[in-house]
Amino acid sequence: MKLKYTAAWVGFTAAAMVAASACSAEGAKTAAKAVDNADKIMAVLARATDRTEQLGSAEVKVSTDMGTGTPIAMNGTYSWGDGLAFDARMDTRAAQLQQLHASPTTRILFVDGAYYYDIDPQSSGPLKGKEWMKIDSSAIFGDKGSQAFSGSSGGNPAASMKSLKYANNVKDLGKETVDGQTTTHYRAVVDKAHMGKFKDAYGDKSNVMGSLTGGADSLTMDIWVGSKDLPVRLKQQIGAVKVTMDFEKFGATAPVKAPPAAQVGDLTEEIKKNQGQQG
Repeated sequence: MKLKYTAAWVGFTAAAMVAASACSAEGAKTAAKAVDNADKIMAVLARATDRTEQLGSAEVKVSTDMGTGTPIAMNGTYSWGDGLAFDARMDTRAAQLQQLHASPTTRILFVDGAYYYDIDPQSSGPLKGKEWMKIDSSAIFGDKGSQAFSGSSGGNPAASMKSLKYANNVKDLGKETVDGQTTTHYRAVVDKAHMGKFKDAYGDKSNVMGSLTGGADSLTMDIWVGSKDLPVRLKQQIGAVKVTMDFEKFGATAPVKAPPAAQVGDLTEEIKKNQGQQG
């Protein structure tokens, strides 16, 4: 099959992980420097980080702009207790998946390091008769980049908040109302040297995500913390890609499970081959 829409639907769903990951605190600690009002900011972010880690999952709304100025929406549940997993729905046409799915929305899962798209069974090729299309994250972020999302530290919104705390230029931008809630807005810019292991996912132009961001040299993070010491909104920009995640409700989400193997067609190697040809 022709992978005409690889940059759109693969890149979009890959970018949706940015707001749930960013860089690791382990890599960012070396960037810690004194900032104005640092103790207060660190205390707030430490409480929010602990609360987020403790709850382990949330219902979210995600908006992703791949640099076109037209955001694509995705709504669903994220969990991060044992590595990132999500179960969400996105606009089929906006993500340019209509050649594979006639429904106006498409369900997408991310579990055990792989994406699964709910599609219409195709008449030929690797997706013939299959209800799900699988793409391993290594086809998008590269082998090293995909390892950044494995284990309990990968794809964790709390990791983003930790890296925000340790960045060298955190700013308190004051009170703002977000989704009807009173929040405090914080911002930081983390350079490539302090992205930790996630620089392999976002800063390498040889993989799909890196080519879409342009091999970005920095990542700007904004977080709005509410009265319950929990994030209300997390926004990140890396290169031309902008991702905004609104947290609707924390905790008590259903476990995300991969579809039955017999229903899955794997396009991982075809995506890798296509990326190599583009390179």
